[in-house]
Formats: sequence, C-alpha cells, structure tokens
Amino acid sequence: MGKPKKFNDQPFAYHAELELEISTLTNLGSGLARVPIENRDSKIENSSGWVVMVPFTLPGERVRVRVFRNHKNYSEADLVAVLTASPDRVAPRCDLFGRCGGCQYQHLAYAGQLRWKQRQVAELLQHLAGLEFPVAPVIASPREFGYRSKITPHFNPPRDPALPPPIGFLRQGTRFDLLDVPRCPIATDAINEKLPSVRAGIHARAAAGEFKRAATLLLRDASGIVTNDYESIVTETIGDLKLHFLARDFFQNNPFILPAFTGYVRTQAAASGARFLVDAYCGSGLFALSAASAFERVAGVEISESSVRFARENAAANHIANATFLAADAAAVFAGLAPGFVAAATVVVIDPPRKGCDENFLRQLFAFAPRAVVYVSCDPATQMRDLRHFLAAGYTLTAAQPFDLFPQTRHLECVLTLAKTAP
Repeated sequence: MGKPKKFNDQPFAYHAELELEISTLTNLGSGLARVPIENRDSKIENSSGWVVMVPFTLPGERVRVRVFRNHKNYSEADLVAVLTASPDRVAPRCDLFGRCGGCQYQHLAYAGQLRWKQRQVAELLQHLAGLEFPVAPVIASPREFGYRSKITPHFNPPRDPALPPPIGFLRQGTRFDLLDVPRCPIATDAINEKLPSVRAGIHARAAAGEFKRAATLLLRDASGIVTNDYESIVTETIGDLKLHFLARDFFQNNPFILPAFTGYVRTQAAASGARFLVDAYCGSGLFALSAASAFERVAGVEISESSVRFARENAAANHIANATFLAADAAAVFAGLAPGFVAAATVVVIDPPRKGCDENFLRQLFAFAPRAVVYVSCDPATQMRDLRHFLAAGYTLTAAQPFDLFPQTRHLECVLTLAKTAP
C-alpha cells in the first residue's frame, strides 16, 4: 500500500522504522513509547518525548516499529519485531490475533492482564477524577477463554456470488474492512460448535443473491443452548436465579463471572444500611432480582418495555414478591417511585450505557440524594468523568472494584461504591 495522499510527515516519514522501548499500556490496550526528537517544527510539543502508540507490545519491551500515521501530538506505528520480549509475553491462542480487532491482550499472560487493568483504573481515577484511591485487585474471570456467551459477526453482500463473503469482525486498525473469523476462542464452545452451520447457511444464501446490504448475525448461548434468532426467548441461570430475556436484548456476556459480580453489587448495596434499592437501567432484572432478598423493597426502571416485561415475569418466576418494575427513561425513575422510598433509606444501583450517565439523570439523582450509590460501568473512563459530579454533589468514594468480564481484551467492568456525606 502506497503513502496516503494527505499523510502528515512530521515528525516521521511514512513507514519510517524506529527502535523503541515500551513504557506503559494505554487504556485502549496499545503499548506507549516516548521518543526524543529534534524539534524541526515549532508546532510540535516534545517536552517529555514524542509519544508513539504501538498495538500488541508490552511494557519493558524493546521493539522495532513502522510509523503509519502522525497526529498533532502522537504517532501510531505497526509492530515489526520484538527485539527484547517481556517476561509476561505469551503465545496467542488465536491464529487471527493481531489481525482481528476483537482482542488486544492475547499476547499478555492473564495475571499481567489483571495487573494492568487494576493500574489503568487507578490511573483513570487520578487523571479524570483527581483522586488517589486504592483500587482493589481485579476479580478474575473463571474462564480466560471460551467465556463469551454472545457474538455478533458481520458480513457484506458479495461482489461475486461465486465467492463466499467474509463473515467476522473488523480487521485491526480499520473501520470497514471485515476479517473472516470461522472460530472465536473467546466465545463459548457451544457457539463455536454452532458457528460453522450458521456460516454455511449465510454462504448459501449469498450465492443465491439474497443479500443486498450489509448485515449482522447474532449467536447467543444461554446455559449451553445457542440461538441465532434475535426474537428467541433465552434463559440464563445465575446461582439460584433464572432469568428470561430476548436474545437481542442487552445482557452481560460472561455468565461464568456473574455470580461473583452480582454478589458483590448486592453486598455493597446492602452494606450501606439502606432498606430500599432502586435499580436504574435494570434491563431484565439482573441486579434488582439478585439483590432483592437483602432489602424490604426493590424498584427497577428500564427504557425498554420488552425488558421490563421480562423483569416482571422473572420476578414472578423466581417467587420474588418485593420487586416492582417501571418502563420509563432512567431520568424519570425517581419521580415514578412508589411512596415509601425515602432517600435516606435508599441505595441506587446504576449500570448505564458505555457513554455514561446523562446530565438530566444525574441532576435528578442528586436531587433525590440517596444514602448510597453503587455505580457499575463497562467504561471506566466515562465512569470517572461522572465520578467528578458525584464528588461535587457530596458523595464519597468508599470502594473501587474492577471485574474482568472480558479476558484477552482491553475492556473491563468497574464497580464504584459511593456514600452520601453527612451534611
């Protein structure tokens, strides 16, 4: 591939090769090195060394890299060779690792993944929330591979019906290029057993000219039963709890860690001394129902009406009589609470989308002023951004506990416990 037409050649020429020492990992999973350079352009800031990001490298490694993009204040480079390997480097289990964009850490021993995820939460707390706070060691997934209970491979209509289209995930470093993925080691065994027949069906339909636009498949494994029907009702078992929901609905994708995960949320919420629990963004009732036995009453709110219907049915099926569910935007939950949910005796569990809480929700939450909040997030960066608002509203951080729901990837879940400071 030739040099891009609009390539910025400062501070490095296109495909310039460098030898670097990786000093740390970013929260996107790339290795980071700092390079002293001559300040040939006064617009380049280089007081502490020019930053170069290199995927699939590890701290302490000496590497040779090839630059492919210069930004305003950092460069990106591809790994050419590892000259001095980290003792934490291991052989990836997947042959597609480094080409598939799904995993970032298969070259890093699992104990090392956990250490770096703990460190990254602590660094985000410091840089985004201004807090020096002890982050607990990451709770490991019981399975390092074969844990993911839902995958969504993509495919495009073939240009030539005689050639089967790639079915898989985005190629590393691209926005549109799909890599064919016939097997995914982080998916459950049941999904991988089902995948060949699903792929064969898509290839046959593509050869018949059935597809005119790009599409996404879904394979959902619930308790060992795999469906690829978006509208199927599936059942997941967490301890003694059985939850039903639509295959297309959101549900945590690592069922093997869910007993520890939900148990921790329940313990933290109950330790607040609250008598009532409100579960905002409740989905089909995972946190509300797993915590219900520790409270007098529980209320859940969810914007998806189908999820609320399942939450109510799940409460009845599990003989949980003290939980009610409301179909509404989470920003309207406190206005719709039944009488008796006194703020001073209520703990709120929130598990918002990756983008975090919106201002309207936070404004209403702080006006309600519950005695404690347990904040669950799949994106610690947006969580720490929101944490600043909690601190300003009179809440104190009392615990930070990461959970590794996504081994081999840069992603993790983090649970923050916040207590209302006495006036």
